[in-house]
Amino acid sequence: MAAACAVALLTTSVHAQQTPQTDLPRVELRAGMYRIHAQVASTHEQVMTGLMYRDSMPDQEGMLFVFPRASVQCFWMRNTRIPLTAAFVADDGTIVNLAKMSPMSEAQHCSDKPVRFVLEMNQGWFEKRKFGPDTRLQGPPFNTKQ
Repeated sequence: MAAACAVALLTTSVHAQQTPQTDLPRVELRAGMYRIHAQVASTHEQVMTGLMYRDSMPDQEGMLFVFPRASVQCFWMRNTRIPLTAAFVADDGTIVNLAKMSPMSEAQHCSDKPVRFVLEMNQGWFEKRKFGPDTRLQGPPFNTKQ
């Protein structure tokens, strides 16, 4: 009986989460002269849902994933319909590495070293602006030691 209730509860929560999360807190980041309007995913549930179930995302929008401590972060694209690029970002805002990710793929894409931040943008956004590893993002989440 308990197992049946657990399955029913899990099924209900899975069906409830099949819509995009669009009401997360937002932060404005900068990359050179470009502004990024990023939703912030910081709870386990927000991170696990990410950008799933979206059919599109405006060009200057993205999602910033914030983790409690630096570690090697790995992402996949289960239930994610749009092609994305993940920027794995150090505490000071420096991009460590980028990973192009294909829609609906379960291939894992990981940071080259431990990071606390991952910024997902539409695929091609970083390339068009010639941003890559060592590009520095600016904004409130990143240490701004001068």
